Amino acid sequence: MLTFSTEALRPQDRFEHWCDVRGKSLFGVTIELERDRRPDFRGRFSATPVGDAMLAEMSASSYRVSRTSSDIARVPSNSLHLAWQVRGPGHMNIGRDRVQWVGNGDLVFGHSNLPFASTPDRTDGFHFFSLKIPVTSDLVLGARIEDVPPVMLARDAGLTRLVGAMFRSMTRDPAQAGQFAGEVTHMVRLALLARGRLRPRQDEIRAALHAGYLHAAHEILLRDLHRAALTPAAVATELGISLRQLHALFEPTGLSFARTLTATRLQEARRLLYAAQERGIDEVAFACGFDSIATFYRVFRAAYGMTPGDARRVPPPDRDDVSSNRHPALAL
Repeated sequence: MLTFSTEALRPQDRFEHWCDVRGKSLFGVTIELERDRRPDFRGRFSATPVGDAMLAEMSASSYRVSRTSSDIARVPSNSLHLAWQVRGPGHMNIGRDRVQWVGNGDLVFGHSNLPFASTPDRTDGFHFFSLKIPVTSDLVLGARIEDVPPVMLARDAGLTRLVGAMFRSMTRDPAQAGQFAGEVTHMVRLALLARGRLRPRQDEIRAALHAGYLHAAHEILLRDLHRAALTPAAVATELGISLRQLHALFEPTGLSFARTLTATRLQEARRLLYAAQERGIDEVAFACGFDSIATFYRVFRAAYGMTPGDARRVPPPDRDDVSSNRHPALAL
């Protein structure tokens, strides 16, 4: 992973360095900021490969950014760009009087060789993730994509939720993002489907939908694991699929919905036991959706070979994969 921070630079050099190295050279964009605000500029950047794609995370002071015709000629890129605006709303102009509002949490998708200009709505900085994906004919299933402008994916659309769930899973731990290379392909195809560039009945689209729904289901489990009464029916209803379809999502993982939920609760409980020592074991158990302390102790010991009290002295592993056939929850 490549990381960079302006903190190591002199205040008077930070903005110019960010413009030249991060803007012009790396992304091929033009960055603008009022001269009197430049000494206060701050920025942090990281990038990690995800298969052939590149995932970047940036947090910085607010500024205007554009990709002009000159930028495109200087740094051409036959790639697709998916961005997640975590924080820092603003307006994006893609030409011909087409201006769109991009708010916190929105996704933007389009071809990298098309111009845009973004203006922030606030001055308190931004945080966003960017995924740059080289184009191949196999990736886009032969679809024409050179004229796909960078446009926000519809907020309330089902496909947007699936793309977003996969993107958020990838960015939850950027150090592990390289394991999501397959999801990049699915995300691109679902985004192209949302933009009307692919047909919905292709086998590759069905595989992408399966992956997207599975990530969306996992996201609901993480969000609602504190609810002891969380049921497969509730998750299926929220996703707009049948109960049978929901259970089918989990079959290839080797873990049923119920065992995946238990594994997710155990993972979060183990994290909290170590990270929040001031919280009682029973409080942690109930916060993670266990409705019986006795059951919590039994399944925790079966899963990890130690009591919850012992776990308070042992850091949890960096990655506890609930989708693995070797996950300790299978011993329950």
